[in-house]
Amino acid sequence: MELVSSSAAETERLAGELAETLEPGDVVTVAGELGAGKTTFVRGACRALGVEGPVTSPTYTIGHRYSGRLTVSHLDLYRFRSVSPAEWGDLEPYFSNAVVFVEWPEAGAGALPQPRAAVTIEHDDGTRRRITIDSSDSTLLAGLDRAHTRP
Repeated sequence: MELVSSSAAETERLAGELAETLEPGDVVTVAGELGAGKTTFVRGACRALGVEGPVTSPTYTIGHRYSGRLTVSHLDLYRFRSVSPAEWGDLEPYFSNAVVFVEWPEAGAGALPQPRAAVTIEHDDGTRRRITIDSSDSTLLAGLDRAHTRP
């Protein structure tokens, strides 16, 4: 499914709609170039999952864990080329009993659990973003606002 967002607030709202059906154990990968809006997307999902505090990029800390109505883990693999078995040992606790969002998932190829949804965010025109969500789970995509579907 391909959607269009015209603002950060709209990106957060679309992410929130996706998050409504997520459960502990679900993994959502979020790919895109620098400044595309990956953390904005994760912030919107976190808000829908009841996280009230700041949601920031964990680029230099690798991961954040947030408490809301569900536990949410937010990983950023930007600094990784790939994930070694030793590094996976450091990341694995983030996947325990949580909904997990992984930015820069390319570095985790072959190590990360299968995502329930794979999100790609790209710059479109100006402030617009093209958000592509791939999932084999039709119930996950059913709740998304079709008004933002790209023609």
